[in-house]
Amino acid sequence: MDQNLLSQWEQKCIQEELPECTATCPIHVDVKSLLHHAEREEWGAALKVIRKTIPVPGILGRICDAPCEARCKRRGLGGAIDVSGVERACVQMDVPLPRSFVLPKKSSRVAVVGSGLSGLTVVWDLSKKGYQVTLLESGKEVGTSLLNIAPEKLDVEDVQNEIRSLVQSGVEIVLSVDACNDNFLSSTRESFDAVFLSLESLPDTVLQSECGALKGIQIDPNLQATSIDGLFAGGNSSRSQKSPVWQAAEGRWAATSIDRYLQGVSLTAGREKEEPVETKLYTNVAHVMVQEKVTAESPQTGYTPLEASKEASRCLQCECKECVKVCPYLEKFKAYPKRYVREIHNNATVVAGAHKANSLINGCSLCGLCEEICPEGFSMQDLCLSARQEMVESGYMPQSTHEFALQDMEFSKGPKFSLAKHAPGASTSRYIFYPGCQLAASSPRQVRQVYEYLRSSLTGGVGLVLDCCSAPTYWGGRLSDTEKNMLSFAKTYNELGKPTLILACSSCYFMFKKHLPELELISLWEILEKDNSIHWNQGSSSTAFAIHDPCTTRHEGQIQDSVRALIKRTTISSEELPLNKDKTTCCGFGGLMQIAQPDLAKDVIRQRSEESRLDYITYCSMCRDSMASVGKRAIHILDLFFPAKDNTDAASRPCPGWSERRENRARLKSELLLELWGGRTERIEPYEMISVTMAPDVASKLENRRILISDLQQVIHHSLETGNRFLQPDSGYYKASYRPYHATFWVEYSVMETGYTIHNAYVHRMAVILEGNQ
Repeated sequence: MDQNLLSQWEQKCIQEELPECTATCPIHVDVKSLLHHAEREEWGAALKVIRKTIPVPGILGRICDAPCEARCKRRGLGGAIDVSGVERACVQMDVPLPRSFVLPKKSSRVAVVGSGLSGLTVVWDLSKKGYQVTLLESGKEVGTSLLNIAPEKLDVEDVQNEIRSLVQSGVEIVLSVDACNDNFLSSTRESFDAVFLSLESLPDTVLQSECGALKGIQIDPNLQATSIDGLFAGGNSSRSQKSPVWQAAEGRWAATSIDRYLQGVSLTAGREKEEPVETKLYTNVAHVMVQEKVTAESPQTGYTPLEASKEASRCLQCECKECVKVCPYLEKFKAYPKRYVREIHNNATVVAGAHKANSLINGCSLCGLCEEICPEGFSMQDLCLSARQEMVESGYMPQSTHEFALQDMEFSKGPKFSLAKHAPGASTSRYIFYPGCQLAASSPRQVRQVYEYLRSSLTGGVGLVLDCCSAPTYWGGRLSDTEKNMLSFAKTYNELGKPTLILACSSCYFMFKKHLPELELISLWEILEKDNSIHWNQGSSSTAFAIHDPCTTRHEGQIQDSVRALIKRTTISSEELPLNKDKTTCCGFGGLMQIAQPDLAKDVIRQRSEESRLDYITYCSMCRDSMASVGKRAIHILDLFFPAKDNTDAASRPCPGWSERRENRARLKSELLLELWGGRTERIEPYEMISVTMAPDVASKLENRRILISDLQQVIHHSLETGNRFLQPDSGYYKASYRPYHATFWVEYSVMETGYTIHNAYVHRMAVILEGNQ
């Protein structure tokens, strides 16, 4: 991923944007962290946050006018957080100060004239950087002008404590300076390498008199530099005259300018974000409860520690993470998209070593919910899909990651299932029914029922195609394979006369719309909606359902509407889930999550299944089966209109296992060929004649390991053909292995009169390549 693209991805995620309070503050105090620690009564940590940003905190921390409060997200929900009150409580705490380390003094000498907040900020900042700083005060005491700002919050002792701290750090103080002398400024400038004038604290005689040396001087309002070389000034602009924190801000900007001036570098470069800035951070307050501001029992002394903690607890700790809140996958990796961009980029640059972001890249279901939720439209699925494609092209995609799904797709595209025919006795087709591989795997009976219905209700001929839409190769980042498969299908489509495709699978609809936009598509649900004669199963055991929309219909409003119209045609009641239609969530199958991250997929399914106590109704076979796999009662909409003949409880139907899904597909083709076209399927392989049985707990274990019955049959057949097996004396079981493709299977079995009993099996989905490719 090139740097420009990387930067574009990063900029779309706004989680690291400043919260409104910090963005508005002229000195960008980390208010969020401050209130976080205050809420937990971690006063040492809170003071550390204050001292990191706020100069002379014992003074400014008491009298800050807190412009941040005007932009607080709480202001309409009980009132803005009293940030200044919490700051004041923190600096009044009797907490030991951290040990300070005095830097070696630099040779440059700086004079600060006047002890207003801008001047003291320059002193504070430059002394910490090791400059020799001298504070020149025209009065007999330092900081007397500060006592008039907020006398109820600040007293002489508070000021003196901060001044003593400055002196201890090496600052020199000179009192009773005659700043009104005509030669004062020029002589001071000659004696020091740079000079700062704290304008808010200088006497009027200095600022206004004819003898004053400031007459006619121009001041840059951002850099605080003047038209005189080496002279800087601030603290008395229109924005700082009545704002202590703005005075401090102008002092800080001046300190930065002085530091750069003395180093001989640019005064302007990289300083765009020094002043208050706009922020794109989005914080959702839609469900935030009103919580009234805490009132100090003693306004004179301010908040007690307990009161400050309670007030700080009202802070919303502003952040976005809208996508993380609704996505277990994003939540699992304990960060947010901007960080994931960096991890994925770093993963791609690893030449030798572990690719630690592989799980992150291959865990995404590619459902697109993040893009719908994100205020900036960040698309995690596009990022992960792009990364998968790069991994495949560079050879870094582990073979085992998606191999099981790719083989299952090849089974669906192979002779056991693949089929493309006009209706029996017809040579043309106005329509082609394309049920998709997963509906055929889950409910082959309904595929047959629907095909029979379509042939009897539509004119012009309805053909049938049994196939896989190649979603696994697309999800796996295998672009060339996807394109090849799509070209192959396009050829079949053209040979069938370019009919309208009737699709029962939302993933198939998505794939064909994206990769073969020239195809004419219609969903089965749109066909059913138009037929008022079709009847629903009034014997359904459930009378109320919550509607789950497949994620691949996110932008297919006409399909969503058709499904709801069909449901309304019945007497059952339905409700919408909190996240539905364009905001629907994934069932854990999409993007090959179920293959690459099965435990995460379970978490995704469980979270979705718990959003309503009602049974679910959906129009995707994998969504229905995924819900069933965690014990959620769910039906497919076809269960309403094409029920089983025995009228069994469709919502209780278990999720078919991997082996059963293949058997269902193969049997469907075989039965359709025989009954409708008088044909037969491909020959049965010798290993398929081997009969195996196993206990339910063993079957469950093998299902979780994605070991198919056909895998077991091949291992046993290979062991019988070659004699390569071990007899375990203690158990009497045979143990054999076989590597039919990129996986090695080990099976423990015993011989029975009617076949073989499986006791255990496991698989290594990898290959160890030795030197010389052995």
